[in-house]
Amino acid sequence: MNKRKIINDPVYGFISISNDLLFDLIQHPYFQRLRNILQLGLTNLVYPGASHTRFQHSLGAMHLMQEALDVLKYKDVNITKEEEEATLAAILLHDIGHGPFSHTLEHILIENISHETLTDLFLEALNDEFNGKLNLAIQIYNNTYPKHFLHQLVSGQLDVDRLDYLTRDSFFTGVSEGIIGTERIIKMLNVVDNELVADIKALYSIEKFIISRRLMYWQVYLHKTVHAIEAMLIQILRRAKTLIRQGDQLSIPPSLRFFFEKELSVEDFQATDELLTAYADLDDRDIWYCIKMWRTHPDFVLAELSKRVYYRNLFKIEVNEKDFESNYIQAIKQETSSTFKLSQTENEYFVIHGKMENRAYNKTLPPIRILDKNGKLQALETLSDHLNHRTLSEIVNKYFLCYPKQIKVGNS
Repeated sequence: MNKRKIINDPVYGFISISNDLLFDLIQHPYFQRLRNILQLGLTNLVYPGASHTRFQHSLGAMHLMQEALDVLKYKDVNITKEEEEATLAAILLHDIGHGPFSHTLEHILIENISHETLTDLFLEALNDEFNGKLNLAIQIYNNTYPKHFLHQLVSGQLDVDRLDYLTRDSFFTGVSEGIIGTERIIKMLNVVDNELVADIKALYSIEKFIISRRLMYWQVYLHKTVHAIEAMLIQILRRAKTLIRQGDQLSIPPSLRFFFEKELSVEDFQATDELLTAYADLDDRDIWYCIKMWRTHPDFVLAELSKRVYYRNLFKIEVNEKDFESNYIQAIKQETSSTFKLSQTENEYFVIHGKMENRAYNKTLPPIRILDKNGKLQALETLSDHLNHRTLSEIVNKYFLCYPKQIKVGNS
């Protein structure tokens, strides 16, 4: 069978599958499930074009990785065929641990386990199935391989993951602020002292990349209406979990029930293959099925929230630079409780208060290094005027308050 395929991608054109292992990984059910997990969760309820998936993103990141490796090899960086194949496999599988609606339900579906930990579990399971062929890919992914720059291409402040998701998310949402000079950045990559660096000629493109990342967070990833929808979905699952743990026989897919009945640990996953198999069976469609079924559930909280998300009758959301006064939050809660005749516990599902964070460039992590005209390495922030600005290099917090639109208190 010919496994050297090409895929027509709307962002880059043709993407090549360059070896048999990559083809087999893409064909595996663990990877195919990413077709049914949206890259941006519920963002398509705000930006209708945002219907792209983790599957598409992973293929796009693999394509950019191939381009980056080709550039480095052209510049006489020593990368063996085995290292190239492993690095491509590592980036292809970097998001395989994501669950339904990607980041939205992280630590909600499974309270104490991140998608990165689940990715580790999937990688180990796949490595067993592929008879150790992913040993090197796992080392690169986990940053235990001596050639550190290969890991930086997979996960760093200038990795191909970020280059693809900004480009792809901008393309599918239609938000032009996310357009970056991906090709120029990749062409300017190099390796010095085992570190991934960029030539000074890429400086402005990298500045644009970081500025675009900040703008995409406020305009797409932390868009206030998207945030309201995600907050409502989280409340739906919280309520469903509570009811199931109280003995309610909710209509729910069998694979999802594992994660609703009790809190699970990494040790639970390691003790049995059943949990990872159940998790691998989940995607966005399972959650939408539940929301559709729960619209008519006798529990008012579950039914009302499910109807509102299903029909896009969303909560109002207020966003402030400073946190809300406790008296104002309490007044909203009292009015909500009175309007819907809710108990104090039930009311917590209808008034949601929290914080959102945005940091485009993290100075606490290893910096992006720039190779200047004199052949010296400098941290990006020492060359960039923009990155001295608080909004780009420090965490910017905003506070939100969600509640039903019909609630009116003061200026709300």
